Amino acid sequence: MEQPAGDPVPLAKFRSDISRQFQYYLDRATPHTTGRWAGTFALLLLYAIRVYFVQGFYIVTYGLGIYLLNLLIGFLSPMVDPEQETSDGPSLPMKGSDEFKPFIRRLPEFKFWYAITKALCIAFVMTFFSVFDVPVFWPILLCYWVVLFVLTMKRQILHMIKYKYVPFNIGKQKYGGKKGSAGSSMSKD
Repeated sequence: MEQPAGDPVPLAKFRSDISRQFQYYLDRATPHTTGRWAGTFALLLLYAIRVYFVQGFYIVTYGLGIYLLNLLIGFLSPMVDPEQETSDGPSLPMKGSDEFKPFIRRLPEFKFWYAITKALCIAFVMTFFSVFDVPVFWPILLCYWVVLFVLTMKRQILHMIKYKYVPFNIGKQKYGGKKGSAGSSMSKD
């Protein structure tokens, strides 16, 4: 018994509906940066408690740590790396006389958050399957990850210094004009 060509397959329709509903809630969460990150940190805490009480899944945690480090590097890196390529698009200013160009990340904040949250969910689910609990000596993995983190961040910070960019927006920039002018009274809080 075949279905008419015009009717969607029930499974495909269900999947489409779930996908649309998920995207709706994802879109609604986009402007709520603090709430999204608070939820992710709560998930991270839940994962850490799970690993602590189970006393295992260290290789899953190590893989998660490597993946999160990779995401962090993408978050801290400019979209166009001056060492790698030149492009006609926005690039980092190299001198004070260069035109101001805003810092554009290779991995935007929302995609960074989403990838971290998804990875934490997958790692959390993996802790319920004993096949992923490979016996390892966890202090070695921890030491190796710390060394890898320090070396990678050192290279990234040196890159930031060399090309003079800061990947963070800390508050609103204020104009430090002449004192006593009309504009300076408005900048006081």
